[in-house]
Amino acid sequence: MVRHVGVNGDRDRSPLLGSPEFVGRRRELAGLAEALAQPPAAVFVEGAAGIGKSRLLREFLAADARSQRSLVTACPPFRQPFTLGPVVDALRQATDSVAGLELSALAGALRPLFPEWTANLPPLPDPAEDATAARHRLFRALAELLDCLEIAVVVVEDVHWADEATLEFLLFLTSRPAPRINLVVTFRTDEVPADSLLLRLSSRSPMGTTHLRLTLEPLDAAETEALVSSMIQGAEVSTEFATFLHQHTDGVPLAIEESVRLMHDRADLVRRGDGWVRRRLENIAVPTSVRDAVLERVGRLGADAQLLIQAAAVLSRPADEATLLAVAGPLDGQTQDGLGEALASGLLHEDAHGSIALRHALACRAVLDATPARLRRALHQRAGEALKTAGTPPVARLAHHYREAGDSINWSRYGEQAAESALAAGDDATAAALLHDLITGADLPAEAVVRQVAMVPFTARGRDQLEALVQVLRDRLGTSTLDPGEEAAIRFQVGRALIVMSDYTAAQEELELAVPHLAPGSAEATRAMIFLSLPVGNVKPAAVHLRWLQQATEVGPGLTGRERLRRQVDRTTALLLLGEEIGWAEARQIPADAAPAERGELVAGHLNVGHLAIIWGRYAEAARRLGTALDLAETHQLQRLHEIVVATRAHLDWLTGDWDGLAATVAPLVDDDQLDPATQGEAGSVGGLLEAAAGNGSEAEKLLRRALQLAGPGSSSGFIEAAALAKLWLADGRVDDALGITEGPVEIAVHKGIWVYGAEIVPVRVDALVAADRIDEADELVAAFAHLIDDHDAPGPQAGLAVSRAIVAEGRGEHAVAATAFAAAAEAWQALPRPYDALLARERHARCLLAAGDAGTGTDVLADVLRGLSELGARGDAVRVMQALRQLGVDVKRPWLGGRRGYGDQLSPRELEVARALADGRTNRQIAEALFLSPRTVARHLDSAMRKLGVNTRTAVAMKVAEADGVGTAGNGQSSS
Repeated sequence: MVRHVGVNGDRDRSPLLGSPEFVGRRRELAGLAEALAQPPAAVFVEGAAGIGKSRLLREFLAADARSQRSLVTACPPFRQPFTLGPVVDALRQATDSVAGLELSALAGALRPLFPEWTANLPPLPDPAEDATAARHRLFRALAELLDCLEIAVVVVEDVHWADEATLEFLLFLTSRPAPRINLVVTFRTDEVPADSLLLRLSSRSPMGTTHLRLTLEPLDAAETEALVSSMIQGAEVSTEFATFLHQHTDGVPLAIEESVRLMHDRADLVRRGDGWVRRRLENIAVPTSVRDAVLERVGRLGADAQLLIQAAAVLSRPADEATLLAVAGPLDGQTQDGLGEALASGLLHEDAHGSIALRHALACRAVLDATPARLRRALHQRAGEALKTAGTPPVARLAHHYREAGDSINWSRYGEQAAESALAAGDDATAAALLHDLITGADLPAEAVVRQVAMVPFTARGRDQLEALVQVLRDRLGTSTLDPGEEAAIRFQVGRALIVMSDYTAAQEELELAVPHLAPGSAEATRAMIFLSLPVGNVKPAAVHLRWLQQATEVGPGLTGRERLRRQVDRTTALLLLGEEIGWAEARQIPADAAPAERGELVAGHLNVGHLAIIWGRYAEAARRLGTALDLAETHQLQRLHEIVVATRAHLDWLTGDWDGLAATVAPLVDDDQLDPATQGEAGSVGGLLEAAAGNGSEAEKLLRRALQLAGPGSSSGFIEAAALAKLWLADGRVDDALGITEGPVEIAVHKGIWVYGAEIVPVRVDALVAADRIDEADELVAAFAHLIDDHDAPGPQAGLAVSRAIVAEGRGEHAVAATAFAAAAEAWQALPRPYDALLARERHARCLLAAGDAGTGTDVLADVLRGLSELGARGDAVRVMQALRQLGVDVKRPWLGGRRGYGDQLSPRELEVARALADGRTNRQIAEALFLSPRTVARHLDSAMRKLGVNTRTAVAMKVAEADGVGTAGNGQSSS
């Protein structure tokens, strides 16, 4: 269907997640291995929670398991930890029994710790002179047990939570004469108490001991990207997504992993082009494990320190001390004491410039979510007051703070300024979000609502958000406080939103009421009239729509560059929909690039022209325009437009016979209710057409019915679905149903003169009329359609006309004439190229030859058609042709009918071609240009090649193909010739 996005402004399901690979710590791992290769060694690994300390040790131990025995334990965060609990637990896991060990009498001291081993331990020694002596004797017994168990490495994690006895034992292990055990401990620097024995343990090592202190730093953006990619089986992730994730997790591996898993659980990871991205780049929710750790730490602090941390969370960015104190407001105790405690806790961090902030964005989110609502509002109000006096007020932040504070007047003031800045930078999504929140959430006067809604780029909003916005605006229309100009302005904006929602008839009604009261020559009046010139919704005769277009030619001065480009796109769209050849000249005036604020309109222009080129049958033009639109949408991160282009390109792929992986491309679009109905409908239409060609009639009918409902009346896609459903029903003998569903669309396409819609609907309507023995009506319809398209350069409708003429000849029993006509129609379809329709026309050509008595030629043509349909993947049609050949006495073997030719685990010729181009070092975009494919199609071929070759990276595909070509094969044993 035509995307009227200019009038307004590859994805797969979530991936399977695996465990992340070891990323960004190779240097530390090498240092750890080197130190422990020189016993005795004491290694101290420090870093924040989730930074990867445990993973580093696991990687080392996994690599070192074959050479030396290790004892691994961890200190739990108990308020009152058990004495030597971590050591005791670890030894219990190391052995079930001490029987057979050559223990001295000293080991009797272990009886209180290990009562289950009493039968194999020496008697309990005599009581020690004092507690210190008793503890020392116990430490010696534990060390002896470690020696007897041949433990070479003792690993103790989270020693910041260790009890004093455990720390003393670790000190004993490293300080005893001729120690034979390597010690590795991990800890969080900011969790170590000031008087902890850990400080002594980590600061000194006995003579002859290899000492290493490793401080793990956060991952950088590239390492973050690699970590996420490893979780999704090596698939690529977008740089924008990786950067966003890095910024919001500060590169902490645990936070990255937990955030990705949370997004995965919410089905928020989707395919875009060659890799995975997040569906919506908004605030990342805080993983439970991270939240609980942060709040537990905050809870240990005093009231003033907690308030300062809450103020920092509200500010969410580094601020100087004065600003932080102003936001926190009155403190109960000494200001410096509270600030010092907050900084000492490690939750607040002061940089070299004296700016203070929470250390991690996820910590900020956790604190903010846990702050009581009343206090949070007060903190936001004070934040706004503190920030608005800056030399250059941060308007977006001010809008946020006043919004959260419930201060509508200031929220509106700064929200509009922030939206203006975003629009000027081409950031429609941010502007739309700011304005949407204002219009739906703030209680503002009508004048402000009119001003704000006029700024909204509706194409950056999802359906649910648009529905909410329309409801708010309609509620405004129900009041008696609006003058005619304000009411017209709001109706115009309601109409804009309804267009994006594909509710064209309702949009027309709003705009017709608005036009008389809009300022003549204004951008709003011009846009309203151009939309009313579009033959959608309640379609009028073509002459009526043309009159609206002619009235819209006069435009007043003062239009912005964006408004002028939008008008050009709208006018071009209207002209081409009305079948005016001059529209192609207008289309050539649409530039290849534009200023940031105009790029949404630019993508819409190329998208609309590309879709109309499909309707006219100019497929090369369609591919070029859609390729440009896709490039722009990807480059400038115009996500909603990107999805529309993908759906439109899928339609073109269907028509041109590029069906490999097409069902997987459209399926997630069909199921995404946040997309506009037009995009969902077009994706569903392609899915239904694929099911119909495969012979799955019931599934095809379900998808096509839903797509028809989503398309809305009068849209071009509605003609496609109606034609497809009519074909299904005619094949089942449901002639009356086929006549019923085609009557309305034909009334628009032929009798109202909107002939560009006729390529799909006219031939099937003619078929239905002939089946109903209404041959004269069919003949009249063909003549009327021929008169409309005359000599227009519209290959699609012209091919549809050729088929229609052949159907009438066949209906009149003129089989020889019909055979020639069907052959001509097949050539017309193939020239587009449109191979499926060409094959169907050739099938009817063969049947007419058979009816005319030319059995030999007819049989040969049918056999060729069978091969073509089988290779294309049209199983249902191939079965029908196969049965016809068998009835003619031809012994045909059942071909492979599950899609294109079956290559098993070998690469198809196209997959091999793409893989070889990849091996030559080309990007997906370069491969697409060289092979005249879309980047999406290239990605599908590469995914298929990876599955067949049993690899999960592009590099591995290239290596496999290069190796195979080196010995004369490709894929898994396939000839490379």
